[in-house]
Amino acid sequence: QGRLVESGGGLVQAGGSLRLTCVASGMITSVFNPYDWAWYRQAPGKQRELVASIGSPRSANYVDSVKGRFAISRDNARKRVYLQMDNLKPEDTAVYYCNTLKQDLTWGQGTQVTVGQ
Repeated sequence: QGRLVESGGGLVQAGGSLRLTCVASGMITSVFNPYDWAWYRQAPGKQRELVASIGSPRSANYVDSVKGRFAISRDNARKRVYLQMDNLKPEDTAVYYCNTLKQDLTWGQGTQVTVGQ
């Protein structure tokens, strides 16, 4: 089934950028490709929320709060999903996770994004 491994988080000042990467480790491409993939985030004391999703073909959708600032993409050959985050705001601070849009897979450890003032 594969294991989800997220990376690319860090500490950045408001207005800065980060690029997150999710690797579906151990998953074969014929399994990876048909899924709609998504990035989620969970801020302290809040429920996990859907941030962005990408289908196959590559139609993307975003939560209103990140539209125009975040861009999701996928590389089917490398079984990777990316989240380019620009013009980051303090309210974007959270642990970011990837999964399928239907949350079919076991959650990974996530990657922490912290945005300072």
